[in-house]
Amino acid sequence: MPELPEVESARTVIERAALDRTIIDVDDSDSYECRPHPPGAIRAALVGRRLTVAHRRGKSMWCDTSALAPSGEPGPALGIHLGMSGKIVIANPDGEEIDGGDYWERGRPRGDYRYSRFALSFDDGGALMLVDPRRLGRVRLDPPVEALGPDALTITPGGFRAVMARGTIPVKARLLDQDKIAGVGNLLADQALWLAKVSPSRPVGELSPAEINRLHRALRRTLGAAVAGGGVHTLSIIPFRKAGARCPRDDAEMRRGTVGGRTTWWCAREQA
Repeated sequence: MPELPEVESARTVIERAALDRTIIDVDDSDSYECRPHPPGAIRAALVGRRLTVAHRRGKSMWCDTSALAPSGEPGPALGIHLGMSGKIVIANPDGEEIDGGDYWERGRPRGDYRYSRFALSFDDGGALMLVDPRRLGRVRLDPPVEALGPDALTITPGGFRAVMARGTIPVKARLLDQDKIAGVGNLLADQALWLAKVSPSRPVGELSPAEINRLHRALRRTLGAAVAGGGVHTLSIIPFRKAGARCPRDDAEMRRGTVGGRTTWWCAREQA
């Protein structure tokens, strides 16, 4: 599943290249990708409107849409979930293509849209597509984002302390709980815990105020690096999440286990 940096990349693509373009057609024929809406329902709701603002909270992304005359009522929100392989691609009539990920780096030439599962066509001849080879994404109107916790990229120190202040759940499991903090995935959590020198299995209620503050700073640093680098695959701990690897900081053994139901790697010495 994409983590916050990949979704933020997709959001910025929409913000940069798809807003304020009038929608004249919608391909919502993939009934699995567009569930629970039947084919044609998203089209009926969006034709004639424009995407006006692109939002993201954690791993969730949605766009506001414009009103239709004469009612003046704002349109529905368009939620786009990337899934494990989905990418946002903007194809312009002049041949320019803008994408928010590594889809083109997987050996598929530009202009190959065989895996487009959902598309908006604009009146200027351009299009926005969700290109999703594994068909694990999802598009829906008015997605339920209210239950998500505060965004991991913007959560305040006080808000982070409140989330981490008490309980017996392992700290990594708490980081992965999207109802508490939205946007942290498995790799981001491992990197932040490694930077903060905190064991992923420590109960949150046992963390000292200093450790919580250090973990918050590490999480912000991790997210900033991943967004700037283009995704979680650029994180510095990634090459050391494998059997036989040594911690790049102190040369201790990197250990593997399961925490919060996810495969987890940590330094045997500094995160003991």
